[in-house]
Amino acid sequence: MRVIGILNFAIAALPVLLAGGLFADDEFDSAPILYSQSTPDNRISRLQQRLDQGELTFTHEGDKSYLPSLLKALDIPVESQMLVFSKTSLQMRRISPRTPRAIYFNDDVYVGFCQSGEVLEISAVDAQLGTVFYTLNQEENEKPQFQRRNDNCLVCHSSSRTEGVPGHVVRSLFVDASGQPMLSAGSRMVDHTTPVEQRWGGWYVTGTHGSQKHLGNLIVQGRDVEEPVDNSAGQNVTELKDRLNVDRYVSPHSDIVALMVLEHQVLVHNRMVKASFDTRQALDYDTMMNRMLKNPAGTRLESTTRRIQSTGDRLVDALLLVNEAKLTEPIKGTSGYAEQFAVGGPRDLQGRSLRDLDLTTRLFKYPCSYLIYSEAFDGLPVESRDYVWQKLFDILSGQDQSGKFVHLSKDDRQAILDILRATKTSLPDYYKITAEAITSIP
Repeated sequence: MRVIGILNFAIAALPVLLAGGLFADDEFDSAPILYSQSTPDNRISRLQQRLDQGELTFTHEGDKSYLPSLLKALDIPVESQMLVFSKTSLQMRRISPRTPRAIYFNDDVYVGFCQSGEVLEISAVDAQLGTVFYTLNQEENEKPQFQRRNDNCLVCHSSSRTEGVPGHVVRSLFVDASGQPMLSAGSRMVDHTTPVEQRWGGWYVTGTHGSQKHLGNLIVQGRDVEEPVDNSAGQNVTELKDRLNVDRYVSPHSDIVALMVLEHQVLVHNRMVKASFDTRQALDYDTMMNRMLKNPAGTRLESTTRRIQSTGDRLVDALLLVNEAKLTEPIKGTSGYAEQFAVGGPRDLQGRSLRDLDLTTRLFKYPCSYLIYSEAFDGLPVESRDYVWQKLFDILSGQDQSGKFVHLSKDDRQAILDILRATKTSLPDYYKITAEAITSIP
């Protein structure tokens, strides 16, 4: 019997308390990004303006603080609640299996809440700055103020785990009875490519998934984990009231479907930030080199083109869920998140949407990310956005038959194209090619 160390699934989309400032070699804190110096423009910065101008007020609700008001103001569904009991965030001393941290999210904002915590933890997706971190004091205040957090968050949230840009992290670890992650066993980054059996350690998970196994709801007793891991008591859990006091949260659930959508979303968000930063930095370098070499303005270096294409290709892979882990049995949540998520996006005349879920063999019925509608996607530099649109069209029209896209059937490609044509504004003109012309492409 082999003894192994531990796995806990933790989102680090939220601030982590660490000492120190930005590293001197953080490229994004220099021109052209100027992360720390630039004024954010995102859902939280705009929300603060509404609060300052008296257009909106928050209600302080005792132990739940400003959480209900904040979720309502940001249109974040309570059904998205996920509960993590690993001590892996700013307020780690408040977190344990009996008092897990709650996380809520929508397409562009993440909110973290700890019982008796000092602050609410927020991260917002910013089209120009990537991820911007904030806290909101939980004590009642006549004029609530979001505080931007840079240094102590970016030490962790601009590492190789986020591809070197301000971003989000989802990872899997085992956790002991106190909520302490056992890092000596390493950790696994988690996204839609991760097999289900390696997900969700350190998180409570409510939902059914048949005979598929996962690491959710597992609290390690002792200092080691024996292989094979026995997590039979953590499978197909639909209620948590015997594990913690659910009345202290705005929802009694930690929904399995919300977790799966989150994992996909975090990957796409990070890839969009990376594509944006890489493109802007490459073009800035182009300008500098052209000036030095006295080239005509606008001359494009081959290395610049390669960099834009490389980072664009990785974004396309995330958008089209390349290498997605297969589901072997149906997944069903408990909070109603799946139903709430599906109604949130535009639909074509046949009633189809990129937010339609499959949950039997894969996450989405039409494997193209709903984040293609997001402000962050539309805010990509034109050079990056144009490349991504062309790459997507080549794949969806059948001109690109690369092996990595084999998961997209001919029907999948046609459906995604039809949905985009009907629902996405500002599509390139070549997307208007007729369906007959597309089907003639082998």
